[in-house]
Amino acid sequence: MKQILAIAKLTLKAAFRFKIVALLSLFLVVSVTALPLLIKDDGTARGFIQILLTYSMGLTVTTLGLATLWLSCGILARDIEDCRIQLMVVKPVARWKIWMGKWLGILILNAMLLGGVGMVIYGLLEYRGGRLNEDQKFVLENEVFVARGSAKEAAIDLTETVEEIFQDRMRQSSLQDVDHAQLKKQIFEMLKHQFQLVPQGMMREWDIPLGVNPAKLRDKPLYLRTKFIAMSHNSTFDDTRTFPMFWEVGPMDSPQSWRVVMPMTPNVFHEIEVPPNLLDENGHLQVRFINNQNETFYFDVNEGMEVLYREGGFLANYLKGLLILFCWLALLAAIGLSASSFLSFPVASFFAVSVLILGLSTGTMSQVIEEGGITGVDHETGKVEERGVIDHISVFFFKELKKLTEVVLDFSPVELLSEGRTVTWWMVCKAIVQIVILVGGVFVALGVYCFSKRELALPSGGQG
Repeated sequence: MKQILAIAKLTLKAAFRFKIVALLSLFLVVSVTALPLLIKDDGTARGFIQILLTYSMGLTVTTLGLATLWLSCGILARDIEDCRIQLMVVKPVARWKIWMGKWLGILILNAMLLGGVGMVIYGLLEYRGGRLNEDQKFVLENEVFVARGSAKEAAIDLTETVEEIFQDRMRQSSLQDVDHAQLKKQIFEMLKHQFQLVPQGMMREWDIPLGVNPAKLRDKPLYLRTKFIAMSHNSTFDDTRTFPMFWEVGPMDSPQSWRVVMPMTPNVFHEIEVPPNLLDENGHLQVRFINNQNETFYFDVNEGMEVLYREGGFLANYLKGLLILFCWLALLAAIGLSASSFLSFPVASFFAVSVLILGLSTGTMSQVIEEGGITGVDHETGKVEERGVIDHISVFFFKELKKLTEVVLDFSPVELLSEGRTVTWWMVCKAIVQIVILVGGVFVALGVYCFSKRELALPSGGQG
């Protein structure tokens, strides 16, 4: 370990000799400080957090990510090309220790830069938050500067109903040649769609178990996060109409129930603050929407209703979010070092950026998988050309790559922080295991293997 730490220290010194590191540090501090001055918010807590947290953190991660790829490609490839690496390999130090030491040095540098910029952003959040008016300060403290857990209604079980309808259709007509599994799926989607509709004069009720000790939520407000679609013939996704929506929260037919009429717009998320102490004895929150409008509303089972409740403070939540971002940077460093272990600096940089772009192209991968290949469609006839070997290989490749990509992209700490949601320790541990150990470990193993097998005594720096 002493040898790895010594190489990490040398790597850190070499990184600071690059002018790009000093320029990068200056750029990050100036950009996150100047961004709120250049882009004015609307004076609300959410507008303020969108500028200071979402944009600033996004800029920081993007800048550090690209710099990490560039530095990790150059820190090893340049040593090989300039023959400085021979000074290390002739010493009694295993090559894998040299590789791991350089990776550790880049991680330390990233930790310093991310930690420094993170403190600047947090300081700006506290400073600018204190200048909001009292109403917006209340919103900031209860909806943004907080770690909130979430709860949703249990998944609907329509298995018995689907089976009954399926058997009834089988008795009424001959469906022997029909794909039974597909038919059951269609029946399920039909019932699910009907379940999500609330016609005029009808009611939709959610029974949401909060999954926590009700005593922990005593005297603490809850928030309903809801989204709906107006189903009239002239309704569009840019529908700007406002409907007075009637809500009732609390035990059914109880004097403790809370009722409110809220003017709400379709196709956007709304948060409704609910008074505390409305849970029943089982720790469930009952929510009812009564449709007294001349309209049919659609509440999606996944996005239609969610309950948010306070779990902790913002600072600890913010630090856990930074840890997840650091895991992403650790992976990028492993990709860059792995590429430079067997490629020259320009080619390694191109390879690393290509891997990054490919990993972010989940939409293209999904399209290839759904269409069964990369063969085009004849738009005049609508006929798909016959699939060949390349199509089958591409589908298999993109399926496996998409699984690997989803393991990495299954985290969105900036979005969680901007919505005041909890970044749990389970998410942090999962990010470390999935991003750093599993996916990063693949690139570490590849880089160490290639570096250990590479000939470094050639006049070209090992590029033969």
